[in-house]
Amino acid sequence: MNRVVITGMGVISPIGNNVNDFWEGLRSGKNGIGPITRFDTSDMKVTLAAEVKNFDPSLTMDTATQRRCDLFTQYAIAAAQEAVDTSGLEGIRPERFGVYIGSGIGGIETLCREEEKRLSGGPRKVSPFLVPMMIANMASGQVAMRFHAQGPCLPVVTACATGTHALGEAYRTIRHGYADAILAGGAEAPIGPLAVAGFSSAMALSITHDVNAASIPFDKRRAGFVMGEGAGVLMLESLENALKRGANILGEICGYGNTCDAYHITSPLPDASRAAAALSDALEEAGYSDNDTLYINAHGTSTQLNDKTETLAIKLALKDATARTLISSTKSMTGHMLGAAGGAEAIAALLALRNGMAPPTINLTEPDPECDLDYVPGVARQAPLTLTLSLSLGFGGHNACVALRPYTEGTHA
Repeated sequence: MNRVVITGMGVISPIGNNVNDFWEGLRSGKNGIGPITRFDTSDMKVTLAAEVKNFDPSLTMDTATQRRCDLFTQYAIAAAQEAVDTSGLEGIRPERFGVYIGSGIGGIETLCREEEKRLSGGPRKVSPFLVPMMIANMASGQVAMRFHAQGPCLPVVTACATGTHALGEAYRTIRHGYADAILAGGAEAPIGPLAVAGFSSAMALSITHDVNAASIPFDKRRAGFVMGEGAGVLMLESLENALKRGANILGEICGYGNTCDAYHITSPLPDASRAAAALSDALEEAGYSDNDTLYINAHGTSTQLNDKTETLAIKLALKDATARTLISSTKSMTGHMLGAAGGAEAIAALLALRNGMAPPTINLTEPDPECDLDYVPGVARQAPLTLTLSLSLGFGGHNACVALRPYTEGTHA
């Protein structure tokens, strides 16, 4: 089996449009949530979102590409470019180079815009680029074309677990020898009237107007998540290939768990057993022991059911080690980036590992008695981390967890 290392990463997020700014935002507890600026919310209960700010697509793509790509694909291209710039492409054979970038929703704003054109002007007004802009696989497709990646190319689509599953499946593909390198993660650009209305009708979104009380995971005042957007992409590579080409190794993926609740379209399994199994599988493959100092980047959506069920899952998986585990939800800062969340949060977990610091759960001031773990409230905390996990839970019962360690010679365990 191949060891799988990380040699590059890139991010577009509500708190920073590159890895350095993203980490500074996490470390300092920056709140990326604010009033929605993309459309008029006067007839909606939901008025807040975590929008990407100051995104300039011209930095990474020409005008023609911008016109032919939905915003979620533009985010993916920008994040992938940063990951490639970090990692380099020299020494990666195109036929052994893949792309696994998923999206939970795909080009929903393109779909809405073109439908408005059809209704007002008839079918001839619909763009010939509607379908290739809308379909969720196009982030992977466009990135593959950009970097001439001719190996395996997949868009994992598992709702809010998309980015984590993309990373985990890419990890397994490289581990079993089907590729040498894969750009993996997720991208999402859902902040528009239809998506916000849909999640609002499902009673999933926070309706507060207070940016500091909107995304408050594990707090007893929580009442729904805040929609976010962006992209998180990592370059995964076999250790052999990375060493051969002299790449700078940032860390190692050393475990993956993938389970399903098989219970309900939106609600988590009440006993948390399958989410706990995803955690346990990742921990076991990573060689977790009592000597590890563990940090978990939790799914932590700020919904009533998710946060207490996730707390139970962590307790079931870690048992006696739960009390000494650091946990936080960076969604308190970024909002819920949906299909992009897993990619961005894996980067957060890797940066926590590399910097020896657990990012905080901001605005957690009134802990829920049913959420009684160490969620690093308010302020980031220094810790000699040896293992980090990123956990994601998606509508449909999808559970995914990846485990990261610092790169060391010899076996990761």
